[in-house]
Amino acid sequence: MMKKDTISISLEAEKLRAIKKYMEKKEADLQKEMTDQLQKLYEKYVPANVREYIDEREEEENDAEKAKKPVKKSSEIKGSNLTRAALEE
Repeated sequence: MMKKDTISISLEAEKLRAIKKYMEKKEADLQKEMTDQLQKLYEKYVPANVREYIDEREEEENDAEKAKKPVKKSSEIKGSNLTRAALEE
């Protein structure tokens, strides 16, 4: 997973309270709505070839992370259970 960044936006308190109040009535989530809008801005302004490059890098990072994680064999799992049982006795 790619590193995430955080943004901060200022808005008059009364307006933010109104947004939250009326979104709550429609069971809408402010965080999700903001994330969706950022995605739309990303798709609108970042050229397709750049988005494709970023997607490919993310896939490569995910594949590399999966390759780093060792897969336990069933014999290793059974062995660890036996050791734990022996220690408890």
